[in-house]
Amino acid sequence: MKIWLDGGLQDIGSARVSVLDHGLTVGDGIFETVKAVDGRPFALTRHLDRLTRSARGLGLPDPDLDEVRRACAVVLDANPVPLGRLRITYTGGHGPLGSDRGEHGPTLVVALGEAARRPDSTAVITVPWTRNERGALTGLKTTSYAENVVALARARERGATEALFGNTVGQLCEGTGSNVFVVLEGEIHTPPVASGCLAGITRALAVEWTGARETDLPLDVLERADEVFLTSTLRDVQAVHRVDDRELPGAPGPVTAKAMRVFEERSGDDLDP
Repeated sequence: MKIWLDGGLQDIGSARVSVLDHGLTVGDGIFETVKAVDGRPFALTRHLDRLTRSARGLGLPDPDLDEVRRACAVVLDANPVPLGRLRITYTGGHGPLGSDRGEHGPTLVVALGEAARRPDSTAVITVPWTRNERGALTGLKTTSYAENVVALARARERGATEALFGNTVGQLCEGTGSNVFVVLEGEIHTPPVASGCLAGITRALAVEWTGARETDLPLDVLERADEVFLTSTLRDVQAVHRVDDRELPGAPGPVTAKAMRVFEERSGDDLDP
């Protein structure tokens, strides 16, 4: 595999990032995961816009988006796969062993991994930990992901592929790497960004294309929703057939199935919506 590291294409076996990189020592970095279909990235402009927003939120220099686009193109060309996870990582770079940043400039890595198409439905769990809707990193896609690692591990232990968080005031928020939607009396709802969830790229497209409403929702809405589905870069729109011990028979339900069809059609028509 070939990856892009700090200005050029390198072999995965010989590419090296400093052990003092701030992304490693203190999680001082941001990233984007972009779906790639037959060597072409999906919604890359939206992902790069969010990369810049995350960099500004973290106080990092704006990434050179021309370089990032070039890096993505070169990596995709060097690693042909039918469906891929294109990962853009941008960190504070070489720094001291503490929270202060160094003066060496950021690190940029672009890599690609092969992905498999997700099943039409999945199981999720809720976890007792909360998202902080008022935190310094709220709404930023940072490399400080250990909280998600812990929650996802619990989900895997319980036969699920995703864990859902509430926020500090008991509202439904998001998954470890997905946004969540619920269907109530035929209408689609999803938590607003103010709940503390990430402004997901697939989430935004699903809202635009299905007419979903952004609504403050209590966490226990999952106990009574007619249908539940997730959105993310590699899930697209994925139905949920079990939440904790509650089964949702027949998933995907009719509203979710329509959302899946709409997303597949619209995303197939325009790779950079």
